[in-house]
Amino acid sequence: MLHLKNLDEGLPVFKALGSEIRINIIKILLEKQQMNMNELASSLGITNGALTSHIRQLEQTGIVKVLTEHTGHGNQKICRVDVEKILIDIVEDEEEVGKDIYTTSLPVGHYTDYRILPTCGIATGEALIGTVDDPRYFAHPDRMNAQILWFSRGYVEYIIPNFLPALQKIDQITISAEISSEAPGYNNDWPSDISFYLNDVEIGTWTSPGDFGDVRGIFTPDWWLPEWNQYGLLKMIVINSKGTFVDGVKISDVNIRQFDLNFKSTIRFRFMVRDDTENVGGLTIFGSQFGNYNQDINVRINYSPMKSNSSAGLNCYDEDRRIEKSSEIERSLLQ
Repeated sequence: MLHLKNLDEGLPVFKALGSEIRINIIKILLEKQQMNMNELASSLGITNGALTSHIRQLEQTGIVKVLTEHTGHGNQKICRVDVEKILIDIVEDEEEVGKDIYTTSLPVGHYTDYRILPTCGIATGEALIGTVDDPRYFAHPDRMNAQILWFSRGYVEYIIPNFLPALQKIDQITISAEISSEAPGYNNDWPSDISFYLNDVEIGTWTSPGDFGDVRGIFTPDWWLPEWNQYGLLKMIVINSKGTFVDGVKISDVNIRQFDLNFKSTIRFRFMVRDDTENVGGLTIFGSQFGNYNQDINVRINYSPMKSNSSAGLNCYDEDRRIEKSSEIERSLLQ
């Protein structure tokens, strides 16, 4: 998904889409999944030189991705559409204005808690970890290097590292991840209700339409079996003062203020497929070496100074520092 924060940021995208030829390029690539430059120019009835200019403009906006494929007769450039949705904020988000931002990334295998049921599995970018459909391997030490995991029911939970400066409060949390359902093999029509939790509170549910395997994912390694799932959808989950949203669509009224999060808070985020939901279709999480997006679970936190009248928070912080210092002195005396 391409998220444009305001109209000015969208100008290059509007220009790229303001051409009938470039719109036709996108339509053809969506129909064919991918094409090399020669095939695409032939389909459009234009020269390679003219096509290069159009592709460059689409590539600069992130709408189209161009990959170099090595063949026995040299290299060829392969074109693919790299977004499934464009989200534009017409009104600038108040949560973003004038706020500091902290970002971090969570590798897929760095979960801190889990409870999952088969079908399930976990793999690095080079090989499976253990065997499929055996939940015990979710505890394997190699899981820290995992690039993909999947299960039919249950959850995985991550602790988001909190390194905010002292005396800051959290105004918004944005999480983006490539996810899909989990079907035996794959099934593009396999809905699954995937719920999101923040510190044990369910903040909303999004229904994945399927477990996708019709074409190989851009970053999915060659050793991965073609009859298994290949890619997911990039979803952006936002919780702020107005509620919880997925790709800009509100999914619940649960808001960030209910959690009273600050620089000292533990932040736990959970992906879950409940047993009692209507569509129990599993979950797959793709890392940077699988699927169509070169990323892990990305997190962005908007923060701002705690209110000046929040003296209790300041006093608590000072008290913790005092206790920590006293403990250090006591340890040194004992030595």
